[in-house]
This record gives sequence, structure tokens and C-alpha cells, in this order.
Amino acid sequence: MFIKNDKTSRVLRMNERLNKGEYLRKQEIKKEFDIPSKTFDRDIKFLREFYFETDEKIVYDKTLNAYYLLSEPKRFTKKEVYALCKILIESRAFNHYEFNALIDKLLRQCNIKESKEVSKLIGNQRLHYIELKHGKDLINRIWEIATSVRNQNLISFEYQRQDGTEKKHHVKPVGIVFSEFYFYLLAYHLDANNDGPTIYRVDRVKNLLPDGEKFTIPYSEKFSESEFYKRILFMNTGELQHIRFKYTGVLEALLDRIPTAKIEQEVAEGEWIIRAEAFGEGLMMWLRSQGDAVKLLE
Repeated sequence: MFIKNDKTSRVLRMNERLNKGEYLRKQEIKKEFDIPSKTFDRDIKFLREFYFETDEKIVYDKTLNAYYLLSEPKRFTKKEVYALCKILIESRAFNHYEFNALIDKLLRQCNIKESKEVSKLIGNQRLHYIELKHGKDLINRIWEIATSVRNQNLISFEYQRQDGTEKKHHVKPVGIVFSEFYFYLLAYHLDANNDGPTIYRVDRVKNLLPDGEKFTIPYSEKFSESEFYKRILFMNTGELQHIRFKYTGVLEALLDRIPTAKIEQEVAEGEWIIRAEAFGEGLMMWLRSQGDAVKLLE
């Protein structure tokens, strides 16, 4: 329980506000905690000594007539919190419960005034947030999978396909990626000889169990989530395909959409020969959807 005149509680409250980026004004603190000027001065001296051997220090601003903590920011700024909230909203990655819990924790990175400011900016979108149809909690499941990937533990689970049928799998988990609203588990079957891993939507994984057995992958064959992600579109797997095509659309949009795309030649203004590679038919499907902007060469 907080005791107003208890020094420890008072100094902890003052320090918490400094760490949130708030200002400490002498008259306001004296009134709030019912302390004399000398007590406030001793508290500030104590806090300054506390930060003396760190990279932070308490500074007095004459213009504002207030003390503040000068340091590299340990918390997100309100601009950063707003940007992260927007990403969460647009991703639609989590159900209502997990989404609101994450937003609340992000808002607590700001002081009260800034939190209210960000809340107003995202208020309408937060209120009308649309979760995905599966509506499942994912955060704990994602962490379980990530732990198995890190520890190289074989896992077993039941997987529900799009048509509703279920099948049990026993796999080597090698990564997790996020794309187009969904988290995906990347894993090799125990007897797999193909070039790439199989992809499973995490929300369709049921009864996940690490079986205690380890697996190993030679260093030269180590799986890289980032390299795999460059070569897959729409989470469509299959053999690695190499494609060459002529492109007359917006080049920046193409290079952002296809990380493996390389400009082979600029044949005319606004016209390029591009080479790219991707697993499965995802890249071909996307290229065909671009109409006259794409001409397949090989």
C-alpha cells in the first residue's frame, strides 16, 4: 500500500515518472506528497546520485522550471507506439483479446498524456478491429514452436486442412514466418528429401507436443528463415523456380514485392528485363495477374 509520506514509496514514484519521460516540478511534488522544500531537495539529490555512475543524469530546465531524466530513450516514443499500433491493426494477426492486450501494453510505454493522444488517433480503428475467422489465441503457441525451433526438438501435432480433414504430423521445425495475415510454421518431414520445408498455418495446428527427441541439421545445410522468405510468395511451396521476364510496371513495387528480383537489363525507358527465383507457383501466379505489365521470357 502506498503511504504518502513514506520516503521509499515517494522516491520510487518520482523515479518512475522520470523514466516515463515526465517532468518533476518542485511545487507540484511538494503539494502532492505534502512535503517541505528541503525534503524535495534531498529526494532530487538522492536520485541524482543514483544516476551518477550511469549514462543518464537528472537535469534542471530553467525555462520549464522542472527536472527531467536525460538519457537514451528506454521506452518507445509516442510516434513509435503509434506506428506499431497501426502495424498491429492492419496485420489482423491476433484475435480481439490478444490484440487489445498488446495495444494496452504499447500504450503504457507512453506517459498518461501521450497515451491518451495515441489512443485518440487509433480509437476508431481499434474499436472496429476485425479479427480473423479462426479467432484463436496464438502468442503462446508461436512461442512453443519458436522454442522447439531453437532447441531443435522434434514436434508432433494434428493439422486441420482447409477442407476440414485432420492429419497427424511428426516434423523437424525450422522456422516461423508471418505473411498476409497468418503465422506459418516451416518444418521438414522426417523422411523428406525435397529442397524446401512444408508450410503449416499456425492457427490450424492442434495438440502440439514436443516429443523430447532432438534433430540435427549440418551447418552447411542450416535453414535460414530470411533467405526462405525471400523466395516464397503467398506461402506457396514447391520446387525452386528461376524465372526471367520483361516488366513495364512500377519498378519499386516489383522489387519490394519480390525480394529475389534482379534487374538484368533496362531495355528502354520504363522497361526492364528481370530475373527472379521462388518456391512453387506463387511467383508465376502473381506475374500472370499483372497483365500487360509482364511478358514471360523463360
